[in-house]
Amino acid sequence: MNPDVQISETSNGILDRVMKFFVDNQDERTKEWFLSGSITPLIMILVTYLYFCLYAGPRYMAKRKPFKLENVLIAYNVVQVLLSIVLVYEGIEGGWRKHYNYSCQPVDYSRNPVAMRMARAVWMYYMCKVVELLDTVFFVLRKKQNQVSFLHVYHHTLMPICGFIGVKYFAGGHGTLLGVINSFIHVCMYAYYMLAAMGPKVQKYLWWKRYLTVMQIIQFIIVFFHTVQVQFQPNCAYPKSIAALLTLNAGLFIYMFSSFYVHSYIRKSNAASKRTAKAGEENNNQLECKPKDTVGVNTRPAVEATGDVKKDL
Repeated sequence: MNPDVQISETSNGILDRVMKFFVDNQDERTKEWFLSGSITPLIMILVTYLYFCLYAGPRYMAKRKPFKLENVLIAYNVVQVLLSIVLVYEGIEGGWRKHYNYSCQPVDYSRNPVAMRMARAVWMYYMCKVVELLDTVFFVLRKKQNQVSFLHVYHHTLMPICGFIGVKYFAGGHGTLLGVINSFIHVCMYAYYMLAAMGPKVQKYLWWKRYLTVMQIIQFIIVFFHTVQVQFQPNCAYPKSIAALLTLNAGLFIYMFSSFYVHSYIRKSNAASKRTAKAGEENNNQLECKPKDTVGVNTRPAVEATGDVKKDL
């Protein structure tokens, strides 16, 4: 047999098995829900998002003044805070308060009320991740392109994809703890953005911005250990491959958010301290020199007036 034909048949066989897995294992309860049947609409949304935020948007705004959007941002952030509060409540009451096991929680694909409540919460979380793409759109329209970092775009692009996979295949179970914790973080984060949009009178009280990043790092540390433990439980029915992907993703975000924190707060703080210290040294040198100059200037009129001349010893 021709080796090329054999490789082609092997590749087709693997592809067929992968496609069969995704078709056979989709959640029958959620496949008819909005944006949950096929990934194609989501891919189109994300491609449009990336095109606008990285290319079309900055070019459109290049010769225009930034949009203010104060009232729009306040309303948007209020809605995000309320949605995040609902998600935290539904995640806790739909499983994690008394129905779920923190060490291993398989997905319940039945249609009992508790399982369906968590499935709806997963879908709602997915919808929120799609809506949150507007965060970047607002940055572009306000000409805050420095905020459109790799970390920001990567995070906002990946989360809707994770949400889709969750709704399509794993609408419940062990991985939903990520959504509950993340929604709590978003309550704090969007409350911060809402207050920041209210103007300078409120912004002076927003000294706690750096701690939002700390909370995000802690979030991913919790998720990392919560998902990695599944690998050491042979009898755990939650898919180990999905748990491994969640662990890997959490590890990447720990690294990226930690790097962002070090660069944005620790290094900048140290640089500011050095500049302050250098400025202080320069001021001290000027103060040390000033009396000598002052004496020299102030004594000349007295010498000229009296006619006395002091000779140097």
